[in-house]
Amino acid sequence: MGASEGKTIGEVHIQGIPSDPPRRSQLHKGRRQKILAAHAEALASSSSAVHDLNWTWRSLTESSASRVPPVFTKDGYYFLTAAGPAVKIYSVASGQVVSTLSPTGTMSQPSQPTGYGDAISSMALNPHNSFQLFTGSLDGCIRLWDILDANLLQTIDISTPVMHLAVHEKFKNEVYVAVLKKANAVNTPGNRAPEDNAAVYRVSLIPTKATADSPVQKSSEQIRVGKTRAPLGLGFSPSGSWLVVIGGHKAYVAKTTDLKGGFTKFVSPEKLTCLAFHPSEEYFATGDTKGVVRLWYCLNDSIPSGLTGTEKRAPTTTLHWHAHAVSALAFTSNGAYLLSGGEEAVLIIWQLHTGKKEFVPRVGSPITTITVSKSAEEQYLLGLADASFVSVRSGTLRISKVIARVKLDSATAYDRTHVTSAPLAVHSLSSSLILPSSHPSTLQTYSPVTSKLISELEISPSNRVSRREDNPLEPCRVEQASVSEGGEWMATVDGREGSGGFGAEIYLKIWNWDRKASSWTLNTRVDRPHGLKSITSISFRPRGKDDGAESLVTTGEDGTIKVWGTRSSSKGEVFWVARSTTRFRSEVPTHASWSLDGSLLTVSLGPYAVLYDPSTMLVIKNLTCPECPLVLSTHFVGQGGRYLAFRGYRDLVLWDLITESVRWRYHSTSSLQRVFPHPRDGTFVVFESHTQTRTTVTKFNVESVTPISTRFLPFYLLNVALCPSRWMLAKDPSSFTFVGITGSWTVVLLGDQIHLAEDDTAGPRSLAGIEQTTKRTLFQDLFGKVALSDAPKPLPTSFPSNSSSWKGKEVEKVFETPAYLLPPLGSLFDPLIDEFLTLRTTDESATAEDDSVSEDEDAEMAEEGSQTQIIIGNRLERIVDAKEMVAMIELFQHHAIHSPAPNSMSPPLRERT
Repeated sequence: MGASEGKTIGEVHIQGIPSDPPRRSQLHKGRRQKILAAHAEALASSSSAVHDLNWTWRSLTESSASRVPPVFTKDGYYFLTAAGPAVKIYSVASGQVVSTLSPTGTMSQPSQPTGYGDAISSMALNPHNSFQLFTGSLDGCIRLWDILDANLLQTIDISTPVMHLAVHEKFKNEVYVAVLKKANAVNTPGNRAPEDNAAVYRVSLIPTKATADSPVQKSSEQIRVGKTRAPLGLGFSPSGSWLVVIGGHKAYVAKTTDLKGGFTKFVSPEKLTCLAFHPSEEYFATGDTKGVVRLWYCLNDSIPSGLTGTEKRAPTTTLHWHAHAVSALAFTSNGAYLLSGGEEAVLIIWQLHTGKKEFVPRVGSPITTITVSKSAEEQYLLGLADASFVSVRSGTLRISKVIARVKLDSATAYDRTHVTSAPLAVHSLSSSLILPSSHPSTLQTYSPVTSKLISELEISPSNRVSRREDNPLEPCRVEQASVSEGGEWMATVDGREGSGGFGAEIYLKIWNWDRKASSWTLNTRVDRPHGLKSITSISFRPRGKDDGAESLVTTGEDGTIKVWGTRSSSKGEVFWVARSTTRFRSEVPTHASWSLDGSLLTVSLGPYAVLYDPSTMLVIKNLTCPECPLVLSTHFVGQGGRYLAFRGYRDLVLWDLITESVRWRYHSTSSLQRVFPHPRDGTFVVFESHTQTRTTVTKFNVESVTPISTRFLPFYLLNVALCPSRWMLAKDPSSFTFVGITGSWTVVLLGDQIHLAEDDTAGPRSLAGIEQTTKRTLFQDLFGKVALSDAPKPLPTSFPSNSSSWKGKEVEKVFETPAYLLPPLGSLFDPLIDEFLTLRTTDESATAEDDSVSEDEDAEMAEEGSQTQIIIGNRLERIVDAKEMVAMIELFQHHAIHSPAPNSMSPPLRERT
């Protein structure tokens, strides 16, 4: 019996707007209007309390990857990054956020909003106090922070968006800022769009008398230096004698001793993109849109003074490797090397006096910022376009650490604006989410419980080259992902459209979860499972009580419905094959879903909702519903799956499978996106899309057409997945918790109750009490930590008590050092064996105590001196200062070293006075 043969029990329309009555309805027109009015009144009364409430949600990602270069603290233990209007302080050792500086409250708000937002656009440490930080924001405020105590010390409001900020120890209580101003007129040649102009000011940090006691102060003096094009860099020369701004095709140079003389313009053949100053010499480097790095030698007395607007050519040196725009530049601390990065996701290390270069390839995403730490162990911190950070050791030129939460989509290299969906799945075994990563052919695994990125999986191996001649290379994109109920299998769909003489590609890949390695391994790949047509839906069959077999259904635009199952080979290997293929008339299936026990399969086929027996794929029932002329998806809802929810463009119909009738109908004025039944009760949630900036979430019960609640979200969702409520520590078992991907490619958690067990978004916190790792000394480099420690340090509480300090792979790294830099092999044998074998007992340790090296002398010498480093080839070598070297010489002058006897079991080196 079709749905049209049943009776409509209830019906409601949003905002009381009725639709045309069903043709087969036998209700009297006046009676029908009374029923509709009653339902509309009930809807208004029940939802009035919650109609204006926004649903609880929390973003797992930043709004965008910041273009502001991070700033290292003077000791190198922390680095600070801009995150919207706040500053996050990361620990270099752990990679975790330890504090957040945020201008909350009314005390730090500007008096006149600029309309550009309040994001931080520039940062710089106070040259007169390394524990203070200057920030410039688009809200027109210059703020001074105490990063040690996490306090806001001062706010200067200049009422104009601050684009860049520069400070120098030569100028106390002064900052130089580049502020944005709109162009006064439209450029007429070629009908080009108007460009934004900027101006550079010297701003005094001394407030006016009227605002001295105010939380937001006004500067007592602002001196205009000159105007420029929209600035992309601002900085001082090492001596502070020159101020340089880059914008458009020009570098603007001004003498700090003669600011009234304005800027002298030096012309570049291409548009400039970034700026960096040499740490000790009076010249600077720029990058441009054509990938050329240019060194400018124009900061000298040959620059004319008092000639505002003068344009000149400067003596320059060019370095060219990048195929596209250079987005970041930085000099090393000693000034011998220049670092550059861009869209190619390759870090280039230029040796300036020879012009030779070295590479750190495949850092993961286009490079947006480069910062060099000035601590003893110099490291290069790369800010990537996917909002992650990569640390590169200067000695080995290898990636030592990746700091990431959820990697954003890299819109810089790959345009996804035309994509209307995104892969999203929940993995129960690892309690993690499977999300799209920064590259379209890669998925990432993220744990919302621990707020950590677990791993990345390359679904389709891709040659991640950048675009050529401004034409992007189309990569394979992961379109869909689905995980089985038990979490042992995952199915993905990836492909790309044909272009340039190449045919289209589409693959169905099924992955198996390796419990030991905690990773996915590819089990089966099917090329073109539905021909050249797209796959419209993919879903694993829930396991029944007595059914241990796995099954998967896919539907395609070719009109076929395919069921896939597992099969074992003679060697016991399990793989997937197509079990059956079926069609229903000439309709194209758009969605397939299973009952809770997996005994029924329903497929949406145009105006039909067809029930199948999954074992035989025979049609059990063919349902049609005039109230929903086009069925986009069907879902089993209610306890035991008694009801079917038909979703159309704007109509939602609840069909009773037992009475074979329409229980109620819901009509919306907006587009219905998705339906999610609750797995344990009779409620379900409907997502409705009003515009690209708003989504309505309506909760229903099978008993009534009146919504239980109506909530709003201030964004559009590309995809949504239901999360287990236990992940969010929800106390109410009937609550809904979801994870979604918004139209701006950010990941959000949303639902009735969102309470995570851990959250790395730390608030304001003092850094004084945080323990830091101690630096290695010369003796530790030669003999290791054990020979210097007065007592063994307790192991961290997060590790088992029987875990050793070194793992096998870490011990093997000793042999990566060149042979001519290693000590004799005889002196390495015992320490390496001790690391591989278990610790000796107390009695055995006592017998060897007399032969040990004097720990007191070593520890005393280890406290002397500081450490620096040099680069020999690609290796890191420390420079020992004079005090430490004198101590070493005196030690070996007063101690004789004798080789042990051939049969002696004592250590190879023995000291004797």
